[in-house]
Amino acid sequence: MNPAELSKALADPTRARMALLIAREQELCVCELSCALDEIQPKVSRHLALLRKTGLLADRRQGQWVYYRLHPDLPAWIVDTLTIMLEANPEWLVENDQRLRAMEDRPKRCC
Repeated sequence: MNPAELSKALADPTRARMALLIAREQELCVCELSCALDEIQPKVSRHLALLRKTGLLADRRQGQWVYYRLHPDLPAWIVDTLTIMLEANPEWLVENDQRLRAMEDRPKRCC
């Protein structure tokens, strides 16, 4: 992935929030992202598919849940960029974080 591809993937605010939430939390499932973003599941899934297609995210299935994380083979500069974005803009995710923390029945991760 090059800088233009990363910029294009994160140009949509929903995708940018998803990537930053996943970077911060290490891993989130579709239902957690849907709750945190206050978006319907099909929209969340569509954006996740694009982020996965670009190579930014990887997924794994655990029972009925599909979990997303940053792709383990991402270049360090991409991880560093996301970290800088998170550290420089903590207020940008406050509402998303509040919704995520208030979510009932969050899936339990066994691994």
